[in-house]
Amino acid sequence: MRPGLFSRGPVSGTTPKPRLSRDVIVLGVIAFFVMVGFGVVVPVLPVYVRSFGVSYVAVGAVVSAFALMRLVTSPFCGRLIDWAGERTILSVGIGIVAVSSGLVGVADSYPQLLLLRGAGGIGSALFSVSAMTLLLGSTPSAIRARAIGFYQGGFLIGGMAGPAIGGLLATISLTAPFFFYAGTLAVAGTIGIVLLRSSGPASSNEGESAQRTPFRVVLRDTRFRAACLANFAQGWTSLGIRATLVPVIIVEVLRGSTSWTGIAFACAAVAQTIALAPAARFIDTVGRRPAIIGAFALAAVTIVAVPFAPNIWLLGALLCVYGVAAAFMGTAPAAALGDAAGPRSGRPVAMFSMFADAGAIAGPLVAGLLVDLVSLPVAFLVGALFLLAASAYALRMPRERLSPAVEAR
Repeated sequence: MRPGLFSRGPVSGTTPKPRLSRDVIVLGVIAFFVMVGFGVVVPVLPVYVRSFGVSYVAVGAVVSAFALMRLVTSPFCGRLIDWAGERTILSVGIGIVAVSSGLVGVADSYPQLLLLRGAGGIGSALFSVSAMTLLLGSTPSAIRARAIGFYQGGFLIGGMAGPAIGGLLATISLTAPFFFYAGTLAVAGTIGIVLLRSSGPASSNEGESAQRTPFRVVLRDTRFRAACLANFAQGWTSLGIRATLVPVIIVEVLRGSTSWTGIAFACAAVAQTIALAPAARFIDTVGRRPAIIGAFALAAVTIVAVPFAPNIWLLGALLCVYGVAAAFMGTAPAAALGDAAGPRSGRPVAMFSMFADAGAIAGPLVAGLLVDLVSLPVAFLVGALFLLAASAYALRMPRERLSPAVEAR
């Protein structure tokens, strides 16, 4: 175990409080523009794909192609970052997504559309892995969760604004959202090129080594394993089961309109956004371990109750509670990853990202199969079991040792 790994460092009464670096703020802004564009496209994409006269399976294939290519590309991201640097790979990734999205708007056949969305997945992997690597490497562990929370806040706010804009653009044409997406990505890429500092070892005021931690050492670290399992459970349940089956519950079980789905998810997103700052402070001061244990256990209890909600109001309340838990679940594992991997952590970040992608790909497929063969509650129960497994495994994480300054708060 490396010395000082959990310590927030010796802090005297005159030591200035760590602040978010410029790179963190810039990454948060980039995340906002990326997610605004993505949110614009999401509600329009299935309808646009159907306009080519294809089946619903083909529509699903376009969605899966993006996630599948993210998963396939992630293992190569670490080496590319080592070769060219985080800022360069981030900009290239955004550029690939921007160009492919613009071309989707002028595609004249389904195969072209499928290939272009797959190319977008490649760019998305390059962007997300390099951005997280740069974020973790440029932030001391004392404020790492707050930096991650700020970054995720950009995604959440952009994700809430995007669908509303997309609905307006869709009234112009089905292709307008894709051109808008390309434009927001061009803005994000320009911001990255101009404002992000050059890649390099993270500077640290707490004695963390600027040398890369060997990947084999990271693999043996319980914190890294707990983070990966947590990310898989998060991908399976949040990106897979919740996004796939909650709309089914609202329309087919509660007999509500599709607009209720948007309202319910919007309320949950607001709850998650409000909870981000308190969650980040908790994770930085109390610790990653208790945050993962408590949040994933709460999410498991909440998600298993969702299919039994008797009305939209209780369902919305459960989704809001899940959103609060998600504020911890999206931040604490990434902070634990940063603690385990240290700066210049491209390969660990890539593997961490792959676990979420694998969960997001497998979750909807297995959940759909379970609904067809068994029942809706069983599909949610399986997701809850993964969340509980992540919570239980986090018990093996070493307890953080807080510095005197943190304990005095």
